[in-house]
Amino acid sequence: MANRVEQLAEGVTVYCGDCREIAGTIMGVDAVVSDPPYGMAWKTDSKRFTGGKRKAGDGVSTWGDIVADDVPFDPAQWLDYPEAILWGSNHYAERLPRGTTLVWAKKGTAAWGTFLSDAEIGWQSAGHGVYCKHVEFQGGLARKAENDGQCAAHPTQKPIALMEWCIGRLKGGQHILDPFMGSGTTGVAAVRLGRRFSGIEISPSYFDAACRRIADELRRPRLFAERPAAPVQEALFA
Repeated sequence: MANRVEQLAEGVTVYCGDCREIAGTIMGVDAVVSDPPYGMAWKTDSKRFTGGKRKAGDGVSTWGDIVADDVPFDPAQWLDYPEAILWGSNHYAERLPRGTTLVWAKKGTAAWGTFLSDAEIGWQSAGHGVYCKHVEFQGGLARKAENDGQCAAHPTQKPIALMEWCIGRLKGGQHILDPFMGSGTTGVAAVRLGRRFSGIEISPSYFDAACRRIADELRRPRLFAERPAAPVQEALFA
């Protein structure tokens, strides 16, 4: 059961709670697009990369633990949907059927082979090819154009452009579900592309960040694709 439910617009609803319990109650979903916990127990405190020269509060990200990242990720629940795209698939590839491999190249070519990973790997349920998207991006507190100039609100936040690319690859995907919503990047991308969106996030602080970011996107002027309508308060009496 959800601890909170926010309908941000008609066709855009987000839930705070455990996705394993909530997802089955959401009707009409035809695609899952998500960046789940990989099961790698990622240490989010980036002070360790500064050689002890910088401390918390000195512009260095000091996020808390990622919920459920300390246990192996099981994708089984998300394989029953008509389409799915899941990031971090190299960490649980043995539990996935054959599909398309997606590669996000996240550095400039001059930095390849240096500090941390050059790319991240995703899995798409249809096909069997390999497709790449180059979007230079840094998480943490960095301000980047790929995040509309905003500070990242989650330690593993993805670029909006990357999630737009993912949604654009779907054959259907008119109602997108992100069961590990984080700070709501998939929701922002879905709204930009005129898709319905349902998101689930277990952490109240990240849930609040997702609500804020998606609501901000809903208020932005839109030139082409039809944006989901704002929810209408129905009259209490006829």
